[in-house]
Amino acid sequence: MIVVIQCKDQVGLVAGITGVLSKEQLNIVSLREHVDKIENRFFIRIHLEQDADPQSLELKLQQILPADAVIKVNPLPEKKVVVLVTKEYHCLADILIRHYFKTLGARVLCVIGNHDTLQNICQRFDIPFYLVSHEQKDKEAFEEQLTGLIDKYSPDYIVLAKFMRILSPAFVAKYTGSIINIHHSFLPAFVGANPYRQAFERGVKLIGATAHFVTNELDEGPIIAQQIIPVTHSHTANDMMKSGKEIETAVLAKALHLVFEDRVFVYKNKTVVFE
Repeated sequence: MIVVIQCKDQVGLVAGITGVLSKEQLNIVSLREHVDKIENRFFIRIHLEQDADPQSLELKLQQILPADAVIKVNPLPEKKVVVLVTKEYHCLADILIRHYFKTLGARVLCVIGNHDTLQNICQRFDIPFYLVSHEQKDKEAFEEQLTGLIDKYSPDYIVLAKFMRILSPAFVAKYTGSIINIHHSFLPAFVGANPYRQAFERGVKLIGATAHFVTNELDEGPIIAQQIIPVTHSHTANDMMKSGKEIETAVLAKALHLVFEDRVFVYKNKTVVFE
């Protein structure tokens, strides 16, 4: 069982929390905590050996914590995800393989694409695929179709596995804190489209990828994971793109692992990540 808490920092929080767990005869396997001194914010993730009644334990913890405490008592359920795609296969293929071998830490409920390019690979893995084309319709109509399908499955998270459409503020607000994107750049550099072309033209010596939660600000949501590799003047924009796909796959996989294991805390536009 996992317990995650964030709240205003004050003296005695760790003692109070562990005291409650001790009274409930719950053995702590691991405990990670962090205090953001600037924000005066406390974060803790506790792995317990035994299970307990989530609602009862949450109530007892709330009684000894500050009023603003956000508590999640989570006996490691398998998360449910819907994946949105366009045409690029590398991130989706990795997710489907991990799902098939039960190493993803989540269950892929369906894949929704605005092109049918990736329908065949979903069929090979027996994952429902839905085509929702953006062509000849406005953003509102397009997203209405998306939300109709997504809400049918009630996922915990929506994964944008190279979904190349900008989502509206209304869509993002509907799923606040639940949309995870992989961006083909080491943010905050080269936001938006064609980052490898931007990187090539700038003559960078490092390229990377960033997995982040989606907010209304394009490619500026709380960062979950990042990775970089070196490049030289001999790399073309196409070379950078090929190398970048490998980084994108790895970074998204890492980010999903962290999120699905409840190792990521979001506060304002930053994250605390207990790896």
